Amino acid sequence: MDAESTLAKIAENIRRCQKCELAHSRKNAVPGTGPANAEIMLIGEGPGFHENEQGLPFVGASGKFLTQLLNDGGLPRDTVFITNVVKCRPPDNRDPQEQELKACGVFLDKQIEAINPLIIITLGRFSMARYFENARISKIHGQAVWRDERLIVPMYHPAAALHQPKLRSVIMHDFAQLNDLISKEKERLTTAGENKEKDPSQLSFF
Repeated sequence: MDAESTLAKIAENIRRCQKCELAHSRKNAVPGTGPANAEIMLIGEGPGFHENEQGLPFVGASGKFLTQLLNDGGLPRDTVFITNVVKCRPPDNRDPQEQELKACGVFLDKQIEAINPLIIITLGRFSMARYFENARISKIHGQAVWRDERLIVPMYHPAAALHQPKLRSVIMHDFAQLNDLISKEKERLTTAGENKEKDPSQLSFF
């Protein structure tokens, strides 16, 4: 089964999922959208009101801001895959609970496996925690780290700018630098691979 078919099957299973309490309060599950061969994957926290209504990720105010941020960063939205750590809206937009993260984590892992992105951009602290346990987003936002041959870039969630206007300029700066950051890290990856070929005894870059 190719990646596109695999993602469609995962999305179908997400829409039918009954593994946690969110299944009983949702209107629509939100599996995610984007190319099956996307090099870049964005992982947010959870659907909000508009996402629950439409079954699509980031379609409300924070979604419009995300589209702007991606364009400013040189990454058109239709070139990336966007999803969340939980696929159904938590009531009143509360934080996802542990059992909900665990239930949806199975689907997210399968999506990552199917897409096999080179770069994962986390949006907010819950997706960040998958890769940076006990880290504070205020300390590591906008920085890139290689993990298991993937570039992980933790970012503030776009909604943070709507709730805390002082963060807007910080978030805009991080995204504006994103394309250059990715290009430099990919160049480092290429250089490391070339050096390893020249000297097989050299330690792995990762």
